Amino acid sequence: MLMNTHEARLDALRKELKGRGLDGFVVPISDEHMSEYVGAYAQRLAWLTGFGGSAGTAAVLTDKAAIFIDGRYTLQVREQVDGRLYEYQSVPATSVAAWLADNAAPGAKIGFDPWLHGKPWVDAANRALRAKGAALEPVEGNPIDAIWADRPAPSLAPAEVHPLEHAGKSSEAKRSEVAEWLAARGLDAAVVSALDGVAWLLNLRGTDVERTPVTLSFVLAHADGTAELFIAEEKVTPELRAHLGNAVTVRPREDFVPALKSLAGRKVAVDPERSVQAVFAALEGAGAKVVELTDPTVLAKAIKNRQEQAGHRAAQARDGAAIARFLHWLATEAPKGGETELSAAAKLMSLREETGLLRDLSFDTISAAGPNAASPHYRVSEESNRRIEPGSIYLVDSGGQYLDGTTDITRTVWIGREDGSGEPSAEHKDRFTRVLKGHIALATAVFPRGTVGSQLDTLARHALWQAGVDYAHGTGHGVGSFLSVHEGPQRIAKAQGGQAGTGQELLPGMILSNEPGYYKPGDFGIRTENLILVEPRAIPGAEGDYFGFETLTFAPIDRTLVDCALLTQGEVNWWNAYHAKVAEVLLPQLEGEVRAWVEAACAPL
Repeated sequence: MLMNTHEARLDALRKELKGRGLDGFVVPISDEHMSEYVGAYAQRLAWLTGFGGSAGTAAVLTDKAAIFIDGRYTLQVREQVDGRLYEYQSVPATSVAAWLADNAAPGAKIGFDPWLHGKPWVDAANRALRAKGAALEPVEGNPIDAIWADRPAPSLAPAEVHPLEHAGKSSEAKRSEVAEWLAARGLDAAVVSALDGVAWLLNLRGTDVERTPVTLSFVLAHADGTAELFIAEEKVTPELRAHLGNAVTVRPREDFVPALKSLAGRKVAVDPERSVQAVFAALEGAGAKVVELTDPTVLAKAIKNRQEQAGHRAAQARDGAAIARFLHWLATEAPKGGETELSAAAKLMSLREETGLLRDLSFDTISAAGPNAASPHYRVSEESNRRIEPGSIYLVDSGGQYLDGTTDITRTVWIGREDGSGEPSAEHKDRFTRVLKGHIALATAVFPRGTVGSQLDTLARHALWQAGVDYAHGTGHGVGSFLSVHEGPQRIAKAQGGQAGTGQELLPGMILSNEPGYYKPGDFGIRTENLILVEPRAIPGAEGDYFGFETLTFAPIDRTLVDCALLTQGEVNWWNAYHAKVAEVLLPQLEGEVRAWVEAACAPL
């Protein structure tokens, strides 16, 4: 029997492991910077297994293999990964470490690439394997790379300077703040490994990772305000050198490990969530004193300055007009029955491109018709592409990268029929309206200083819980400023299962998403998402500081799916005020049929 492509690749990997004296190997979706989205050169899991999600890991042993995914990808993994080759394992119900401990033979040597795993994972896997008499072993050179003949090279695209008019604060000022942070803790240096941290600190951007405007590089920030940037020499332009000035030394990327080893006897801050095991190994092996602390750029980056906030508002207004044009097109064309998930996604991208300012999408558009919308992180492909059926629900979650801001918006719409027949069911309207009620509850929340995201999460779920239903994803993630669409440390989610970010207090200047949802497997999905900005809230007689949210995203929400009987007068007032603001922001940018459609869509309930 002939082997398929992924079976042949798995067989080749096992032969490579055998030649290295290894009994297994762990393959994550990761890169040297612990990135959420990685460049084509680092898509090792997709190459090996066929899995196209953004989070997952495979564990390969000599006689069996497994792929580990969370609840977002339960359906997708079964469509893309051969169940004859890989067991499907669900996280957090199990873990890679637990599975390896259960399945590896005593004395087995399990390889891992120390440039792709964080220290906490390595420590946990080591403990689990030692208890079973097996061992975790770092590899020199990734065995996948040895068998991936046409593996793309890392991008050598030039790094780009992010202008001060958009950054709002100079790199010198940011480095000075990091230096003060280091001095206050008696530290000599900090490793900045996360690509968005490097980009923020030095006011750099790039095109090395699809959907995230970053450039492949590392930084060592020192307590005297200087820094060293480790980057491929081909990426360095005269403009970049002039921008960085004398206080930032530009060094070849291959100098990074020798530079770490030169810090013997120094106290160095390293973030265990954002730096790989290889960084810790190099520092500890050289005799540096490693202090595990959150990267000092993380919180500073999350709190947007006035210029970044203004840029976000401009980007959202521009993006909202593109969304409005798309929703008008959808209302006009989809009832004819000729559109598909792919054609809709392409149309939306073309409308964003017509702004003349789109740099990239902020993530792959989730264009989901009917039952595909029941998968929260569905990604359309030629194989999965569905027709957008008249008389059904369609969900689109999308965003753009602009120099002045990063957008992320979800709208769920009812696709009518050309003859006007086909109304949403009572269940459709009930679920949509309960999601809307949760969205409004979060948008209108007022809370005291010290409140964390997990304390607000219940507001978004309350109306759904009353009907005995829920959703399995977080309610809100942080968003960057022409950076990652998923940015920490702030997050709005249930405080369970050790989810990162729910313990971070919400502070003025932070941007988050507000996106409750409901998903009925095999039938339909609903999500309504705007971005919101934490802002001070003046309350007469308030005892202490209180905050609320400014809504940043403006585009019509589909009134066809609203059950007004479920809304309170306060919720109706929010709807009307929101849509009055949508009209105020969007109508000056629109004309003709689109303008008339938006005016009608924004009429009071």
